[in-house]
Amino acid sequence: MSILQMRSLLLVLFICSFVVAVSSRGPVYKPPNVEKLTDRFAHQPVDKAFSNLYGDKNIHQLNNGSSVNIILDKSSGSGLISKNRYYYGFFSVAIKLPSSFTSGVVVAFYLSNADMYPHNHDEIDFELLGHEKRRNWVLQTNIYGNGSTKTGREEKFYLWFDPTVESHQYSILWNNHHTVFLVDNVPVREVVHNAAIGSAYPSKPMSVYATIWDASEWATHGGKYAVNYKYAPFVASLGQIEMGGCIKQKTDPTQSCVTGPSTYDPVEGQEFAKLSKQQTTGLNWARGKHMFYSYCKDTSRYKALPAECNNA
Repeated sequence: MSILQMRSLLLVLFICSFVVAVSSRGPVYKPPNVEKLTDRFAHQPVDKAFSNLYGDKNIHQLNNGSSVNIILDKSSGSGLISKNRYYYGFFSVAIKLPSSFTSGVVVAFYLSNADMYPHNHDEIDFELLGHEKRRNWVLQTNIYGNGSTKTGREEKFYLWFDPTVESHQYSILWNNHHTVFLVDNVPVREVVHNAAIGSAYPSKPMSVYATIWDASEWATHGGKYAVNYKYAPFVASLGQIEMGGCIKQKTDPTQSCVTGPSTYDPVEGQEFAKLSKQQTTGLNWARGKHMFYSYCKDTSRYKALPAECNNA
């Protein structure tokens, strides 16, 4: 074999190995540059931001309280709840997800007031769904207000990175104008507060939660793959906690960030009222290349799509 033939063969083998490596985890794209909203808010220590919700033995603070591991094992999952309730704000956490076989495992970062309003609660969800075999984690977002849970507003994405190698930021901007889900500051979803969504827009003070739990009955392909505790413990590492919101004062039940002083609400300014040009580019990129399910496209599920889908 000539030197030229050898070089050609090596080049072909390199290209084939690269394609196989990439295809085993899906297409890899570089995100566009966007403003870093996370730079506008200070990090908080774990014990200032959160209290233990459940699974105390599976919650381990690290690095002088700047980060925390929440763990799922055969005995229990674990979770945190914010010490304050918020009426609008910016909420963010950096998460490194468990690796190996994680089917049925869910790591969630979300806002909810189900404890206060069991029949008409609001919720804004990031749910990271574990994977089977060598498939990547799936990112699911959801939102509803005033108990509108019969209309599932899920959207699902493949991530453009391996979320088990290092921490990545998952952020929620929620105000009277819109709710924005961001990953590493790239918007992946925007829900505009308008007449179409109406009372289904979250409107009441909520707590912030971070949890890891067994969702074998639905998380991976509708429950096809359950949690395999042979791979336990499943550890999610959380840090870079940010909670820049309007704290609902227990002593002032009439306080409202919509009509109250601007100092109450750090995300009511014009810079938070709509997406910038850069952010819109990032949103279109994420949805065009990484979103693989939207309830607004699911005509088999909804014979008449929810009203806000017509404005999307």
